[in-house]
Amino acid sequence: MKKTAFILVILVLLCSSLAACSQGKSEKTGPAEGTANSSSASPSDGKSEKIKITAMKYKYGDVPATDKSRNGIKMINERFNVDYQLSLIPQGSYSEKLSAVFASGKLPDLITFEGDDAWNRYPKFAAQGAFADLGEYIDKYPTFQIIPDYVLDQFKVDGKIYAIPTYSPKAGFTVMIRKDWLDNLGLPVPTSYDELKKAALAFTKDDPDKDGKNDTYGIALGQDINPKLNLGAYWDPNAWYHQDEQGRFIPGTIGKGFKDTIQMLADLYKEGAVTKDFVTLDWANTNKEFYSGKAGIFIAAENGMSEDYMNGLLQIDPGAKFVALDAFEAPDGSKGWTAGRGFGGFNVISAEAAKDPAKLSRIFEILDFSRTFYPPSERTDKNANYDWYLGGVGVAYDMVDGKPRFKENATAQGMNPSQYLPDGGWPEKDSDNDYPSAYKTPIMQELARKVADDHAASLWYASPDYNVISPTLIAKGTDLTKFLLDEQTKMISGQIPVSDWDKMVEEWKSKGGEQIIEEVNAGIKIKSASEGWIK
Repeated sequence: MKKTAFILVILVLLCSSLAACSQGKSEKTGPAEGTANSSSASPSDGKSEKIKITAMKYKYGDVPATDKSRNGIKMINERFNVDYQLSLIPQGSYSEKLSAVFASGKLPDLITFEGDDAWNRYPKFAAQGAFADLGEYIDKYPTFQIIPDYVLDQFKVDGKIYAIPTYSPKAGFTVMIRKDWLDNLGLPVPTSYDELKKAALAFTKDDPDKDGKNDTYGIALGQDINPKLNLGAYWDPNAWYHQDEQGRFIPGTIGKGFKDTIQMLADLYKEGAVTKDFVTLDWANTNKEFYSGKAGIFIAAENGMSEDYMNGLLQIDPGAKFVALDAFEAPDGSKGWTAGRGFGGFNVISAEAAKDPAKLSRIFEILDFSRTFYPPSERTDKNANYDWYLGGVGVAYDMVDGKPRFKENATAQGMNPSQYLPDGGWPEKDSDNDYPSAYKTPIMQELARKVADDHAASLWYASPDYNVISPTLIAKGTDLTKFLLDEQTKMISGQIPVSDWDKMVEEWKSKGGEQIIEEVNAGIKIKSASEGWIK
């Protein structure tokens, strides 16, 4: 049930270019502005002594050395007047390393966690007093103040906040459709599932590309019913939106909205309007079904789409046009998307470190600076703080066609502070990222801009389960979700009827689902889904 959040985090990591490697606020709130070689900035606590700060974080890809001779570490030490002793661990072995550190009982001053630990290690050790209570500091630092309440609420343990989350956009996928095919067939851009279904059937039976061949179909679908094609929170399998006859919230995977989607897909599959071998089709090959020009309905997002795939399709069909669909109005009158959890990871400060006010102040100074957001227009050597963050123009990177590009081996040699700092920034609004501008292909810029504009104007549903930790979900959630996906896949492919839905739900409940519902609802604060919408 955490799959969507995980995909979103991976997309952000894979699609962040060098130019976007910092996502926080451009007005400086930490140390005075400096250059790559600045060593004159004094710590905000007003004390001149150098303070040792131990830290631990993970890194994807190659891991550079962290000794004091590395330029990035040296720059951090000089700027913040610290002795920054960082353990930088490959992401693949980070969980094991964390376990060893906690077992030792001796924690670093500052620890970066992966997102999944928000419902694993974090609540356990926060309750045991391992971390500093950070609630009173949220309003003291501008880059902390802009964290949405629904995100911070996920880090409350017994009413206290012990973590500063790292950024991840709340928006996910929408559905895109071949606009040229719609135009060829005289069909409108769908605003409901009925219209989407009609388009999928027409794409299968009415030769939408007008080549005289029966070689197209509707929806590109892969294994595990991916993508889920939810066009609003009402239909989202990852949202706790619907309520049962007892008034309890239930996961979207067993809700009415997703049942309607499964029924639509089952109907379309019978007509050949869904990928025939979707049951075993991996994600890469699902993409190929759409980008080879076979299918006319897939997914789009503000960021993370492949320009190589799109350019390949445009070579096949230069006249291809696309449109992203806005959220549909649901039967209950709601319209809007499910907000993602809104964080990719989080930082904590050890309770022991917090006993030293000067050290705590210096840690906050580093955190606040590393959360600084630089709009795309400010990601140049002309911005002194951004230049410092990347290690200095001419030293760690060069400006190429108006954008920064790291020198060969600069990252491996530890030339830039950015990879050593604990955070990557937090924009005041998701739209400040301006993801569409990162695309080079005009048609993708237009498509992504449409998605971004729709998202900026949308309401968002903060799923009420986000603030609740269910031990049963942690223990059994993966297996239970697989059970549902397997049964729903059989329904789509016609092996069992959709009318067996209630039977499937009862079996899911008997395997642990009922306990999950009870545990989650015990912690939910709202009475109905209408209370969960945010801007």
